Amino acid sequence: MLEAGTMLLFCAVLFASVALGWSIIPALFVGVLLFMGYGLVRRCSLRAMASRAAGSVRSAGTVVVAFVLIGVLTSLWRASGTIAFIVAHSTAVIHAATVIPLSFLLCSAMSVLVGSSFASAATMGTICMSLGLSMQANPVMLGGAILAGVYVGDRCSPVSTSALLVKQLTHTNLFNTIARMLRTGAVPFVLSCVVYVAAAVAEWLCASGGSGFGAASAAATAGSAGLAGSASAAVSTNASSITDIGGLFSSAFDLHWLTLVPALLVIVLALLRVDVRLLMLASIAASVAVCVGVQHMEWAELLRLLIFGYHAQNPQVAALLDGGGILSMLTVMATVCISSAYAGIFAETRMLARLQQVIEMFGHRIGACGATMITATCAAALACNQTLTIMLTHQLCGGLYGDDESERTAQAIDLEDSAVVIAPLIPWSIAGAVPLATINAPTLSLAAATFLYLLPLSRMLTSAVHRRSGFRTRHRSQKSKPGTHHPTPAQAHAPHVRS
Repeated sequence: MLEAGTMLLFCAVLFASVALGWSIIPALFVGVLLFMGYGLVRRCSLRAMASRAAGSVRSAGTVVVAFVLIGVLTSLWRASGTIAFIVAHSTAVIHAATVIPLSFLLCSAMSVLVGSSFASAATMGTICMSLGLSMQANPVMLGGAILAGVYVGDRCSPVSTSALLVKQLTHTNLFNTIARMLRTGAVPFVLSCVVYVAAAVAEWLCASGGSGFGAASAAATAGSAGLAGSASAAVSTNASSITDIGGLFSSAFDLHWLTLVPALLVIVLALLRVDVRLLMLASIAASVAVCVGVQHMEWAELLRLLIFGYHAQNPQVAALLDGGGILSMLTVMATVCISSAYAGIFAETRMLARLQQVIEMFGHRIGACGATMITATCAAALACNQTLTIMLTHQLCGGLYGDDESERTAQAIDLEDSAVVIAPLIPWSIAGAVPLATINAPTLSLAAATFLYLLPLSRMLTSAVHRRSGFRTRHRSQKSKPGTHHPTPAQAHAPHVRS
């Protein structure tokens, strides 16, 4: 009872913080005090809890270093013109009849390169939304396509903070995990493309029938919780001012082909499976060379943007590209460190022991994958952000997996296919709310982010089929051997749940 009360109080603090628009960091610090207070009530040593918490924070040091490199890299990609080059040349292929599926594909490609859903939404997502609405596309479908796209790379990019966090938690090889993520995500990705192509065809048929894109947009907008109208109007107002993307970026950057080198380095070195930190350092070095040699940037300005991020002088360019830098990663680094401290406190106080037992028993019935999906959904609804959702799901579902490499890899895949993509589907979670607010899309767009729910649903379906076929195979094997002992369900699944 005390455990539930403590957790509910922590969730109330998180909800209040998100609802009021405050930083989530103070709420996480309140969580540390609450959980340590629980430990003291249970007569746990304060020194022991602090020691375990400090040990957990130290173990997160590697991923924190990677986050610093990501902050530097994303700032330099903005300043060097790398993102501007990619966006300017990519959006040239967008047309009214294909804007929805192309928005999904372009945002997916951008997120794979930069590894950040927020950065992808702020750049490619904002432009796709503006161009799409200027072409009178459906704002709900367009917003859903963009939201789904920016999380494709957030899940499986070698420079993604969530992928690096999962790697650190599960102690797995990042590139092996990415290879498996590409396989598990292939079918949902193709199905999402089919859905968005079908939506584009439906829009075209409506236009041909006389109702037009505008009528479809208005109908969708009217049904989106009262917020879509103002959102789409805000974007439409800005659409005409950034329609000429190439001209806008050409006025601020020298869009020489060399500006593409930092991005190409990431792709090539990732294919060669170079350590992700070396990969980022190589791209950072190339970006510095482009900033100085192509964009003629002063060294003092270059050093400043490494810390504070890129800030363009042109207000229109600034609205699309400003950001990055080490300071931009402070929130996610603090979230990881404080959440890591939770892991140590929970281990010392055994606060989550009963809940972990319930999840393990549940996993015996539906399998580790299904139990992880359901746990991630509940964790995302309570945590209100992606990072804490990943860490809570990892800790709660640890007993469902073994300790060997294959089991750790299985858990990494299940985390990537659940916690990473389910968090943005929670309406009050900042994982989805921030990208939608950035592109001024209606909240109803969550329903159109097909990849984000097709992926976990497909994994649960595949897991159920495998468990059923495995059960039939074992049953036939046992029937073919006279006198075979039939284990109880508990014996059949011991010591862990993976089948």
